[in-house]
Amino acid sequence: MRPLTSLRLVVTTMLACALLLMLGAGVVIWSGWYNVGAAVQHWQPVYTLLEFSMRRSVQNHAAGTRVPPLTQELRSQGAGLYRSYCLACHGAPGLAPDRMGRSMQPVPGPLTAARRRWKPNELHWIIRNGIKMSGMPAWEFHLSDAETWALVAYLQYLPETSPAKAVPATPENSEPLLRSENAAPSKNLERGRNALAQYGCRSCHVIPGVSGSQVQVGPALQGLNGHSYIAGYLPNTNENLVRWIRAPKAIKPDSAMPDLEVTQQDAEDMAAYLRSLEK
Repeated sequence: MRPLTSLRLVVTTMLACALLLMLGAGVVIWSGWYNVGAAVQHWQPVYTLLEFSMRRSVQNHAAGTRVPPLTQELRSQGAGLYRSYCLACHGAPGLAPDRMGRSMQPVPGPLTAARRRWKPNELHWIIRNGIKMSGMPAWEFHLSDAETWALVAYLQYLPETSPAKAVPATPENSEPLLRSENAAPSKNLERGRNALAQYGCRSCHVIPGVSGSQVQVGPALQGLNGHSYIAGYLPNTNENLVRWIRAPKAIKPDSAMPDLEVTQQDAEDMAAYLRSLEK
């Protein structure tokens, strides 16, 4: 058999196998046969594949992150933050996760092993960006970078902590670290798009460029530049759009739009993204 003919046979075979795999996956998806319920565990091969993909992704994306000194002050701050944001799902030495955390699939792992499994820059990336297709949220728009590093510092200390001292009953230094309202340049469209996702706006509104279900709770957020009013009440100016995003209840108390504790910077970026969308 000539080399060219052999190559064609190999390529044809590979394409045929790929096509069969795609058809098989299509049948499984279309039939609804795979059980997505959290009461049923992933098959071990599926779990292993997802975990391997997650680890390689984190290592790749966190590679350039510079780790600051993880001081005692940061560690103390992290104890209070851990109680507020992590304990319910991950538990701590001698403390079980809440029923919500224990019922998730995949189950959130105990963070006493985090220091052995992940480098500090990788933990920072995970906390900041979250993990898709799991219960791990992205905290980028809800915790400052200093607070994120405080949690990383505390996780370095957690494996050496006795159960009685793992999470203080009254968190030390539990007041949030200073969160800059000017952490990013104003009117950053990409940041605004991400903020709309991380503040949960997509759960009620269809927003072009932000993935999610085809919800019909609130109006689709596109073509705002063609409207005369915001929420049927405020003149449609950029300043008013930012005000509405930040404090809708203060403007219209009977509105179904909740206050989401959006910072000034985030609201400006969100408004800029929404203004950029055409009809």
